[in-house]
Formats: sequence, structure tokens, C-alpha cells
Amino acid sequence: MTTIAIIGAGSGLGAAVARRFGAEGFSVALISRNQGRLDALAEELGKDGVHAKGFTADVRNPASISSALEQATETLGPIEVLQYSPLPQKDFMRPVLETTPADLVGPIEFSIYGPVAAVHQVVPGMRFLGENRGTILFVNGGSAVKPGRNVTGTSVAFAGQAAYAELLHEVLGEEGIQVSQLIIGGRIIAGDPEKDPDVLAGILWDLHIRRDRFRHQVSED
Repeated sequence: MTTIAIIGAGSGLGAAVARRFGAEGFSVALISRNQGRLDALAEELGKDGVHAKGFTADVRNPASISSALEQATETLGPIEVLQYSPLPQKDFMRPVLETTPADLVGPIEFSIYGPVAAVHQVVPGMRFLGENRGTILFVNGGSAVKPGRNVTGTSVAFAGQAAYAELLHEVLGEEGIQVSQLIIGGRIIAGDPEKDPDVLAGILWDLHIRRDRFRHQVSED
């Protein structure tokens, strides 16, 4: 049995992805900052037959991400799929002329240093699994492709993450490791035909299985 590690796991998209991949036989490593919430989510998923366990990490602390992923591998089994989808903090989103160098530190740590640490931790194991197994999934808001003047931190940091992800797609694709990015314009909305968490989880599953494209965008809101 292999594992999907969801960095930024919560009760919305993270839970939907956990159920989708869990239904296909994956164990699920839930990673975020709050152990109590992770334990509650793992218990809820367990009632649906999903084998899940929570591991704490702060995405702005690369060492904690590496440690959580190492623990997940030791506890649940090799990580075949990594999803990086933490929700940005509100104070990252300032108007462009009010944004100082200090205001960009958090977004860069969150959206660039964090995923770089995660990728370096999981790629060796994905290589060991063999070709056409490993997958790295990035989930971003619309400012990753269309910057917004009032959300400068995420616009700048998401653009950097998108560039990093595309470079990974090129290089790791040569080894049979798929790297894809899901862009979600606007908010995730339960019951929406395009942006319901279960619908989005299905798209992420397809990106893993089909391995045929780098970017999929849902809505431009």
C-alpha cells in the first residue's frame, strides 16, 4: 500500500482528496499545524473506510515539513503522491503599493521554500517506486496565473511556485514522475458544479492517473 501526503489538509478539499484517493486504496497522510484537528479529521475519514493519520508541520519551516513526511513514510508506507495545497494567510494579501520587502517573506516561505523542502523529501522514494507511479500536485488560486493588485503576496509567491512546478514537470517527467498544477479561480464552493471539493478531488485524481498535462484551470474568477 502506498500513501498520498496532503500538505495543508483540512475539512474541505483536503478531506475530499483523502476520500477520493482512499477509495482507490491509498493510505492518507494529513499534514497541517494543528494536531487536534488532524486527529479529528483522521477519525472522520476512518468512518468512511479511509486509512488516515495526521502529522504536524509548519509549511514556513522546511525542517518540519521534511520531518513530517519522513514520519508519514515510516508510519503509512512510501509516498506515491504529494499534494501541496495549504491555504494562504490573509495577511499575505496586501495592495501592491502597501507591500514592503518584509511583507513578502511569509508568502515566499509559504509558497516556495515549503514546496521545495517537500519535493526534496519525497522524490527519492518516488524514484524507488519506478516509472509512472510518483505524482506531485500543486493547488493554487487564480493569482498564480493572473496577478491581482490587492493580493500582492500570493500573486508574487504563487507565480514563483508555478515556475518551480513547471520546471519540475519538465525534469521529473523525464523520469516518469508526474508534476501537475490545479488552478482554482475564486473560492471553493460546496455544491458548485465546477468548484465543489469532490469535483476538484476528481480532477486531481485524473491528473495523477492520466499523467497527460501540467496545468488544469477551473474558473477564472
